[in-house]
Amino acid sequence: MRLKDKSAIVTGGGSGIGRATALAMAAEGANVAIFDINEEAAQAVATEAAAFGVKTLGLAVNVALDEDVKRGVATAAAEFGTVNVLFNNAGIIRRANVIDTTLEEWDQVMGVNVRGPFLLSKYVIPLMIADGGGAIVNTGSGWGLKGGGDALSYCTSKAAVVNMTRALAIDHGPDNIRVNSVNPGDTNTPMLREEARQLSQAEAAFLEESNDRPLKRMGTPEEIAEAVIWLASDASSYVTGSALVVDGGGIA
Repeated sequence: MRLKDKSAIVTGGGSGIGRATALAMAAEGANVAIFDINEEAAQAVATEAAAFGVKTLGLAVNVALDEDVKRGVATAAAEFGTVNVLFNNAGIIRRANVIDTTLEEWDQVMGVNVRGPFLLSKYVIPLMIADGGGAIVNTGSGWGLKGGGDALSYCTSKAAVVNMTRALAIDHGPDNIRVNSVNPGDTNTPMLREEARQLSQAEAAFLEESNDRPLKRMGTPEEIAEAVIWLASDASSYVTGSALVVDGGGIA
C-alpha cells in the first residue's frame, strides 16, 4: 500500500499507460481521479479502480483547456479533500517532419503535451502546498531526451516536459513537492498503433521494429506504471528533478 491515504489525478487515464497507472495507484491505496478526453473511457477505468476499495472519479477533461482543468481539479479536490499526487500523462503524437507538420497539428501537440502539464501543475500545486507537500510525475519520452525521425512536434513537446519538470522541481522543492519525469520507450499502447497508421505502415511490422533495443521487446503499460508508482511514493523521497528512462535500453 505504497500510496495509502493519498489522492491522485491521472490525466490520459482512459487507456494505455494512464489506465495501468490509475489501477496501480488504486491497488496501492490511493483515491484516483481519472481525467480523459473520452468520458466513457475515464468512467470505465474509475469503475475498475473502485474495486480496490478506494474513492474514484472518471471525468471528461481536455487538458489543453483552462476551464476544463480548473473544473476537473476542483471536482477532485472536493471529492477527496485534497490532491497530493499528480500524474501528467495525457499526450498525443503527430508523426511528421517540419515541412509536413501543419500549424494546427503543432498547436494540438503543444496544447496537450505541454500546456496540459502546465495547467494541471498550476492548479494542483496550491493544493499540495496547503497539504504540506506532494509528488508530481510527468510523462516525457525517450524522444524528449534524444531526437527521433518524423516526429518534430512530439520530440519538441517532450523535451519541454523534461525541462518543465526540472524547473518545477527547483521552484517547489522548498514546498516539499517532488517533481520527476518518467520517460518511456516504445510501449504496447493504442498510441503506438496510431503511429503506425499515421506513417502508413503495416501495424505488425511497425510493432516488430519496436523490439529493436537491448531487451529485445517493447514495454508494457504496467511496467511504466511501476516506475510512476515508485516516483509518486515515499520510496523515492529524495528524488526530484530527475528524468527516469524506462525503455528497455533503447537510448542506452
